[in-house]
Amino acid sequence: MSAAVNTSAPGEGERATTEQARARFWALTLGSIGVVYGDIGTSPLYAMREALVHTQDGGIGRGELLGVTSLLLWALLFIVTAKYVLFLMRADNRGEGGTLSLMALAQSALGRPTAAVFVLGVAGAALFYGDALITPAISVLSAVEGLRLVTPMFDHFVVPITVGILLLLFAAQRHGTGRVAALFGPLTLIWFLAIGALGLYHIGDDLTVLAAFNPVHAIRFLASHGHIGFVVLGSVFLAVTGAEALYADMGHFGRLPIQTAWAGVVFPALALNYLGQAALMLDNPEAIANPFFLMAPAWALLPLVILATIATVIASQAVITGAFSVTQQAIQLGLLPRMEIQYTSDVHAGQIYLPDTNWLLLFGVLLLVFTFGTSGALASAYGIAVTGTMVVTTGLAFIVVWKAWQWPAALAALFIAPFLVVDFTFLAANLLKVFDGGYVPLMIAGGIILVMWTWVRGLRIIYHKTHTGLPLADLIRQLERNPPTRVPNTAIFLTSDPDVVPTALLHNLKHNMVLHEHNIIMNVRTATIPRVDDEDRVRIERLSDDFSRVVLTFGYMETPNIPKALVLARRQGLKFDIMKTSFFVGRRSIKPATKSAMPRWQDNIFLSLARRATNASDFFNIPAGRVVELGTMVTI
Repeated sequence: MSAAVNTSAPGEGERATTEQARARFWALTLGSIGVVYGDIGTSPLYAMREALVHTQDGGIGRGELLGVTSLLLWALLFIVTAKYVLFLMRADNRGEGGTLSLMALAQSALGRPTAAVFVLGVAGAALFYGDALITPAISVLSAVEGLRLVTPMFDHFVVPITVGILLLLFAAQRHGTGRVAALFGPLTLIWFLAIGALGLYHIGDDLTVLAAFNPVHAIRFLASHGHIGFVVLGSVFLAVTGAEALYADMGHFGRLPIQTAWAGVVFPALALNYLGQAALMLDNPEAIANPFFLMAPAWALLPLVILATIATVIASQAVITGAFSVTQQAIQLGLLPRMEIQYTSDVHAGQIYLPDTNWLLLFGVLLLVFTFGTSGALASAYGIAVTGTMVVTTGLAFIVVWKAWQWPAALAALFIAPFLVVDFTFLAANLLKVFDGGYVPLMIAGGIILVMWTWVRGLRIIYHKTHTGLPLADLIRQLERNPPTRVPNTAIFLTSDPDVVPTALLHNLKHNMVLHEHNIIMNVRTATIPRVDDEDRVRIERLSDDFSRVVLTFGYMETPNIPKALVLARRQGLKFDIMKTSFFVGRRSIKPATKSAMPRWQDNIFLSLARRATNASDFFNIPAGRVVELGTMVTI
């Protein structure tokens, strides 16, 4: 009897574990529908309409409708399914995706940082910010514009309602997304089911629309419409905006749940909706005015507008959260100054809030809403940022396939070439919109690149001016020969170069003329992986009876927390009492030099960024009562 009990217990445990894993998988799949696919899920609001606008002068016939619909479907199949879902999601950096993750992976594969990879990564991150500004503006505008079909009296209220929704959305960011995230998946699932059902209902208006799955219609349309076909291609790309989120959010949900959600829900719903819009217009050409909302019967129009508004808010929330994550990564990689980072969840480290980023985004989004006024006007500005990011991603992916996956260079190039050709084709088509609004994301990206370049360049200048050049080993020998006055307890000196004497240590010896009983030279480094395991976090080296060198390593998606890392160091034998330890941090006062290495305008940008940066003690979570700041004057 006891044997029977022993054999059944593991089986029950295994079944429970399997059921838990299955439940977790479906929860992640549902969550990915809400967060990952919110942006691409709202594309049917405007993509078909904007693509057909360019063909109106010559008349919209069956050939045009089938051609544009075929382009939309094959853009989803090739760019989203083939490139992102099947290929790029395998080029992960320890489970994390996104442009900066891919940049770090490419640098790691090459074995050293290179200028080309760095420039690509910075360009991709900068273009993402352009997308993060335009997405909330165009998404919410396109949804609220549906009110015009309910009654013309709403015509003058579209912009005010949009502004009100955006103000509430950005104001809510400081409370964190944890409370509402659980609603994202179910609400977005309802959205996809609704748009799929609308499309399926109207496909019966003209079943010949199913011929759009034949790519010949897309090729024939492009061949017969010349320049107009190329312009239409730029608007067709609106159907795949948001595809970068599949890759960027991979670390939150995992590859398989995201792939399952795409194949099982998202792609079928999008395909049905585009086919339904085309069938509706084949049956009623007047529906081109707003084919998405005109698919709904009169009684369902207002509920659909409300549902669309909810869906666009969710899409906006996803891209805002993405901007917070990209900013955190950029700070860790040294591309931006330290900013205040607030954690909005005690459980999920990825749920963060950056006040400066949030309010800058709000300012930019509202500026776009007031400047353009309609989603149609904003559509011209939308594609360039996304296509540019996709070109960067594909270029970095080539390095990963070649170096990290160790494919022969020719085979890697042959594999990447089709994706790169398609990306450049869409980029070229979108560049035709530069003077119609496409200049907006280019200006945004250019501004971000300038800020990042200025910050990196300024830091290099300061490093060379403040670098003592005195090897730490030499100072230790000098102090052993001529020991200064000793004081009890421990001093920790933060430094960017653990092999040379920190400026703060020299100032302490010069002005206070004392040396602590125990001295720790501490260096905080950022790895090319998203997160570092605890066993690899701390490296301790005993230099003498009085000095130790400690190197702390954090991933580029982690915020350094020195007190927590010191707990690990204590376990490795580092002797100190945190209540009797002083942290010496250098505080620089920066002024422009008479002859600067940078132009005066760039000096001013760097000085403004430096003044906005949070101090090291706050950023590294050092107890304020244990910090000693030693100031130095630096000219750049």
